[in-house]
Amino acid sequence: MAIVKATVGGRFNPAATLPYELRLKDFESAIQDGYDLLFDINSALAVRGLRRLEDTVRPAVFSGVLSDTMANSLARHSRVLTSNTFHNGHPDLVPEGVYPLNAVPAGTQGVEVKVTSGSGAVDTHGARNAWVCVFRYKTDRISEPANDRIATTVTEVLLAELELADYRSNARGPLGTRTASPNRGGLSKLRTNWVYRAS
Repeated sequence: MAIVKATVGGRFNPAATLPYELRLKDFESAIQDGYDLLFDINSALAVRGLRRLEDTVRPAVFSGVLSDTMANSLARHSRVLTSNTFHNGHPDLVPEGVYPLNAVPAGTQGVEVKVTSGSGAVDTHGARNAWVCVFRYKTDRISEPANDRIATTVTEVLLAELELADYRSNARGPLGTRTASPNRGGLSKLRTNWVYRAS
């Protein structure tokens, strides 16, 4: 199996509003870091005759891997933001030095990072006033033979400061966890302030 490394080749929006001194090149670096990681993992799997990561783990697990990769990479390249060291803390990225040990369970400053293969209406564990960054991606899970599947690519990066009114509550059954997603107004904010588009 020949694993192909994806490269960043889309358009970045010079008019995008970027908080916390973020730069377009920070997003470019984060996307490329994600591509490099997938190439390294999938190349190692291919040598052993194993399937790609995308074809091995559940989609939710794969999205989680990408989400952690994008958040950690943005933190590494950012001039101001760093990873929130509180386990499952919100937001994912916080301004360096604002919270003790850069750890906060529910902070008011920073950027929450989400990754989805969907429309951008990502589930969150609750509506909050916060900057939200959504990486949308596309994965080929259907081409045959499987060895010819194209590399996973980021199709869009969206970023906006969302408020409580920009969310809708999602109903869940008795065993489900209540979540919230950006509503039509929230999605409009995200799409208006797009950072990257693959085409």
